Amino acid sequence: MNHSVYQVKRLIQLALPILIAQVTQTLMGFIDTVMAGRISATDMAAVAVGTSLWTPAILFVQGLLLIFTPFISHHYGANQLKAIPKLAYQGVYLGLIGAAIVILLLSYSEVFLSKMSIEPALAHLTLGYIDGIKWGAPAFVLYQVLRCCSEGISFTKPTMIIGFVGLLINIPANYIFINGHFGMPALGGAGCGIATALVIWGMFLAMTIYVLYSQKFKPLNLFSHIYAPDLKMMKEMFIAGMPIAMALLFEVSLFAVIALLLAPLGSNVVASHQIALNFSSIVFMLPLSIGMAVTIRIGYYLGRNQPEIAKTVTKVGLMVAFGLAVITALITVILKTPIAYLYNDNPTVVSLAAGLMFLAALYQLSDSIQVVAAGALRGYKDTKSAFYITLISYWGIGMSLGYVLGRTDFIVPAMGAEGFWIGLIAGLSSAAILFAFRLMVIQKRHQVTES
Repeated sequence: MNHSVYQVKRLIQLALPILIAQVTQTLMGFIDTVMAGRISATDMAAVAVGTSLWTPAILFVQGLLLIFTPFISHHYGANQLKAIPKLAYQGVYLGLIGAAIVILLLSYSEVFLSKMSIEPALAHLTLGYIDGIKWGAPAFVLYQVLRCCSEGISFTKPTMIIGFVGLLINIPANYIFINGHFGMPALGGAGCGIATALVIWGMFLAMTIYVLYSQKFKPLNLFSHIYAPDLKMMKEMFIAGMPIAMALLFEVSLFAVIALLLAPLGSNVVASHQIALNFSSIVFMLPLSIGMAVTIRIGYYLGRNQPEIAKTVTKVGLMVAFGLAVITALITVILKTPIAYLYNDNPTVVSLAAGLMFLAALYQLSDSIQVVAAGALRGYKDTKSAFYITLISYWGIGMSLGYVLGRTDFIVPAMGAEGFWIGLIAGLSSAAILFAFRLMVIQKRHQVTES
């Protein structure tokens, strides 16, 4: 029992800074939207459309790099510190290739926007936003590699501190480039793109300085030697990271497609769906942070050849995440109408959103299990299962059932947004079951290996 209590404390110690970092990242997006919205609705829309193009592309690259955390934590647990710098440099090379592809793809955004039939003013501002933010891609991947190194050695505080640095840079940078100060042109919503790129570069430089001067990183000697690209190691990391990147893409694209399928039902329906989804995404940061902490701890204990403790960490992580989900679900149900009013004061929208909040509460329960189980599997370096499970659960079950219930009369009269949310719950519940089953299989393999 005492050991379980220790693991709970350790997970919370690791997860809390990650949670705060996630919150600061969300706040940056919120600040961009609000500051651009003060100029005009078109400027706000440009930030939204530009973000919808930038986010999937850069998240895909981030997904490739997430695999480095469990590999580094495994080396750290095994006291193989000399192996970490070379691994980190392969992450740099892999990430920079990904960043170059992102910049290239975003450079052709005009072709994509021309097929969307959006008004010229919005298209112009969106292109301006993308032209600015895309140059933050190299700094983004370099920061992610350093973050993987930091979290891999069970040191998550820098992630939190650098998140605050980004937030502090974000507001004045937006102010300068949106409104035009200190000799800069007034770019409106497009200025958020340049500001965000500067924020990302600022975060990378701050993280580099932290790593250089913090005693915690001294044993790693990250900058004492420059390692050449190791194609074999890069290929191994790419193969291990690709399923995670694809799983992220499946998730992001799922919610984007649902929003498009709801669009013909009217702005009130779309708005109510976005309220429930946005609130759920904020709550999701809790189990996500625990899942990331579980990844770190499992990698560490497997490096120390202690699979039984890794199994305990998994159980503790799942219990903590589900316990928190029960609390947030109850809060969601009890305060569903006041929460909806925080987003919108239109009675119709509020009524529709409050109706979705009960489903959002159920969604949180299965979501907490699947995200921590997926994090545990990353700790075990089992990533291929994520590709198949997310594809089957999100699209095969979630989207299929959601579309049938939401937009057709095949089973019941078309339910609109509620149908899609029922589909999401079914998809996430399937993912939770499949991830849990896969986890049991992997844990048994490790026990057999140990014995």
